[in-house]
Amino acid sequence: MDEFSEEEKRLLQPYVTNMDRPIFALTNLPEVVKGALFSRYSRSTKSLRRVLLDEFMLSDESGLKEVLMAAPQQKARSPVQVRKAEEFYERVLVGYGDDSVAELAGAHIAIEDISIVATKTLEDSRIGLSPLEKSTRYVYFDNKRDGRWLYHREKTLMASEFASLYEQTCDHAFQTYADLIPKISKFIMEREPRDDKTSERAYAATVRAKTCDILRGLLPASTLTNMGFFGDGRAFEYLLTKLYADDMAEMRDIGDAMHGELAKVIPSFVKRAKEKYGIALQDYFRKQRGAIADAGAKYSGASGGARPAGSGGEGGANDGGAVLVDYDPHAEDRIAEAALYPYMLKPMNEIKAIVKGMSKEEKETVIGACISDRENRRQKPGRAFEHAYYTFDVCGNYGCYRDMHRHRILTQQRQLLTPYLGYKMPKEITEAGYDKEFKDAMDRAKDAYGQIAKKYPKQAQYVIPLAYNIRWYMTFNLREAYHMLELRSSMQGHIDYREIAQKMFSEIEKVHPSLASGMRFMDMKSYAFERLEAEKRIDRKMEELAKKYGRQ
Repeated sequence: MDEFSEEEKRLLQPYVTNMDRPIFALTNLPEVVKGALFSRYSRSTKSLRRVLLDEFMLSDESGLKEVLMAAPQQKARSPVQVRKAEEFYERVLVGYGDDSVAELAGAHIAIEDISIVATKTLEDSRIGLSPLEKSTRYVYFDNKRDGRWLYHREKTLMASEFASLYEQTCDHAFQTYADLIPKISKFIMEREPRDDKTSERAYAATVRAKTCDILRGLLPASTLTNMGFFGDGRAFEYLLTKLYADDMAEMRDIGDAMHGELAKVIPSFVKRAKEKYGIALQDYFRKQRGAIADAGAKYSGASGGARPAGSGGEGGANDGGAVLVDYDPHAEDRIAEAALYPYMLKPMNEIKAIVKGMSKEEKETVIGACISDRENRRQKPGRAFEHAYYTFDVCGNYGCYRDMHRHRILTQQRQLLTPYLGYKMPKEITEAGYDKEFKDAMDRAKDAYGQIAKKYPKQAQYVIPLAYNIRWYMTFNLREAYHMLELRSSMQGHIDYREIAQKMFSEIEKVHPSLASGMRFMDMKSYAFERLEAEKRIDRKMEELAKKYGRQ
């Protein structure tokens, strides 16, 4: 451990969480300085505290003395201070030439009043970014602003002959959604009255979630929502480059607005999105999309917004589901080999030969050792289970897709959102007697889409309600399957993605029963009041916290 004088300690203490232990966090430092500090630290024999003190705080050469000697309580950095930090970072980058420095500093950014369509494009970027999106399950989307429902009025459509049709269709969907909230809530409460063991808070929250679950399918994809993002500089730069290259005006506008705000806090990390290499990458993205679309056009049997030949679900529910289209028939061998590798001092080829000579029972013993004694779903098998992959072709409603899309340790791509795969009407809508209202909103959207898509197939997606089905594929390894399928089949989950998760598990179990046998926390049952037990658990936790902090 380094020794510091009392004066050195006084200087350093505002910027580290402790002065006398080998593990500590950084505080009160500009993001650019953090990135440069770690970069310099990786090529120094000094400790991080010593590098910060000698080469950043006390160095005239760094140009950062003013920045770091400023009171750490000073929340807002002046433009001069930010510029000096940026200049220093660029000198570090020139010296080391390593773009990964940009992964050592990050930013939080709020992205509000964007469409649900836009959130999927933003969340397609998986590595280095952590998004959080406003929930359609716990929040009603029934407010107006200045007398207008809150949905994205896409500039291309609003400047076209379809502007009135677009607004009328979205307005009708929102009005139907809002009108049905009290009616469906009443239906739920009559069917599932509160008992004495359930608190009013837990019951109200469960009714609200169930109402949202039933009605979210009426919301059009244009619905305005909010997002929060935390990410590192390198990931943000790549995301901005993709947004600038997008065909949709909303994405380009979001990219421009994000760039302007991120440039205020991590300017050096995002500047290249609009410079030489960023512009070249944007051109590459556009050309690649065009070339692939051209290559597939002669096989697709459809163009633009026309209805694809053979697509199903005309006007009604299309269960779709998940179809296993590809898997590794040698998965058991691969997992056994990978599981044994760390424990056998032999090259991989020899271990492969040993496993190949094993009996079925011997392989199952090795696999069983990887998944035995799991006490809850958070206890997942090790990396050996990353050697088995599955690809599913999935057809589910757009609301369900939004939930499954959140999983990032996999590969997935979607097709355009259209009305031609049908929609799913919640059974409670029919049971409560409001199927006519629901169907009317769906039919209006389908008709509007048919008119708009002839000219603007991508922009026409905005008018489609979340109940309509979309097709996408998912490729993931078995380790991710344990996490995703057990989580998404749990009791409190939405019925739409629970059914997808249950189907995926069944398909994996058919082809690899020994590998699926460890998924003992799959819930294959159906429930009428999904969130109730989860809300009761929240009640218990709130009581424990109240006792802990003396509030009872």
